[in-house]
Amino acid sequence: MSDFVVSARKYRPQTFDTVVGQKSITVTLKNAIKSGHLAQAFLFCGSRGVGKTTTARILAKTINCFNRSETIEACDVCDSCISFNTGSSLNVYELDAASNNSVENIRDLIDQVRVSPQLGTHKVYIIDEVHMLSSQAFNAFLKTLEEPPKHAIFILATTEKHKIIPTILSRCQIFDFSRIRVKDISDHLAQIATKEEISADAESLHLIAMKADGALRDALSIFDQIVTFAGTTITYKSVLENLNILDYEYYFKVVEAAEKEDIPAALLILNDVYEKGFDGHNFVNGLADHFRNLLVCKDVRTAELLEVPEQTQLRFIEQSKVIEASRIMRALAVLSKADVDYKSSKNQRLLIEVALLQICSLKQEQEKKNA
Repeated sequence: MSDFVVSARKYRPQTFDTVVGQKSITVTLKNAIKSGHLAQAFLFCGSRGVGKTTTARILAKTINCFNRSETIEACDVCDSCISFNTGSSLNVYELDAASNNSVENIRDLIDQVRVSPQLGTHKVYIIDEVHMLSSQAFNAFLKTLEEPPKHAIFILATTEKHKIIPTILSRCQIFDFSRIRVKDISDHLAQIATKEEISADAESLHLIAMKADGALRDALSIFDQIVTFAGTTITYKSVLENLNILDYEYYFKVVEAAEKEDIPAALLILNDVYEKGFDGHNFVNGLADHFRNLLVCKDVRTAELLEVPEQTQLRFIEQSKVIEASRIMRALAVLSKADVDYKSSKNQRLLIEVALLQICSLKQEQEKKNA
C-alpha cells in the first residue's frame, strides 16, 4: 500500500494561525478563549472548502489544551492535545448530519451531553452539515442548545445557512466564512510546493487558485492532480492542458481581431477553440469576463480588482487603452444575449459566430451613429 496522503489532509491547518483567509474569525475565537467569553453554541456558515470544520476542530482542541501558548494556540504536547491528535479524545464528538439526521441520532447526542468531561474542561460537539437535520431532530435539539450544561459547547457547520430554522439561529453565535481570495490560495500552494520540493511558477498556481473558486480544499485536490500529471515541475501550460482551461491568449486575440474588424481571424480563433475540444458556452462566458476585465482596467483604481497574475494584468491595462468603454459595454451586451440564448439554440456554433461578427462590427456601428 502507498503511504501517499492527499494534500488536503496532509496540510490541514492545526492551529488558528495556519487557517487560510479567515483571520477575522480566528482572531475573534482566540480572544473569546483568552477572555473566557466563549459562547455555548457557534454556527459556522460558508461555502465548501473554506475551513468551517477545520476551524471547529482547532477551537475544540484549543479550548481543552492545558498549556496554551501566549498567542492562544494549542501546545500539542499535553495529554488533551495528544488524545485529540491521535483521534482518541473523549471530549470531542463529531456528527455528520447528512447521514445521521434523525431524532434518534440527536437523542443519543443529548444523552452524551449530560456526561462531564474526563479530561479537560469542556466537551465539544461538532455537527457538520447541520441543515440536513430533520425538522423533528431540530425540535428535539432546541432545548439542549438553549440550556446546555456548562461543560458543553456546540459547533454547528453548514453550507446552507438559509435552511437553518430561526429558533436555532437565535441560540448561536454566527460566523460567516468568506470565500478564500485567489492570492491567499496561490500563496498557500506556493508554500506547499516548496515543502514538497515541487517547482511551480506563479502563473500556474494562480490558475489553480482561480479554478478552485474560493475553496482551498478544491485547490489542494487540483494541485495533487496536476502533480500526478506533470511530476515535480508544474508549468502554466501543463495546468492549462490538464484542467482543460482556455488560455487568456485566445481572448486577447479575439479583441485584437475585433479592433482590426478582422472577422475571418475571429472565426478562425473560434474554430481553433472547437478543434481543441473546448465548450462553446465556456468560450462565450470567458470572453465576457475578458471584456469585463478590460472595462475594470479603464481606471487605475479598479485595475486592482482583477484576480490575475501581474503580467496578465499589465496586458489587460494596455489592451483597455485601445478600446473605447462604449464598445466594451456593447460587446458585453452581445455576449450576455448569446449566453442567455445558448441553451435554447439549435445551432450553438452559429450563435457564437454571429456574436463574434457583431463584436467585430462595433466600430462600424459606432461610426454610423456618429454620422
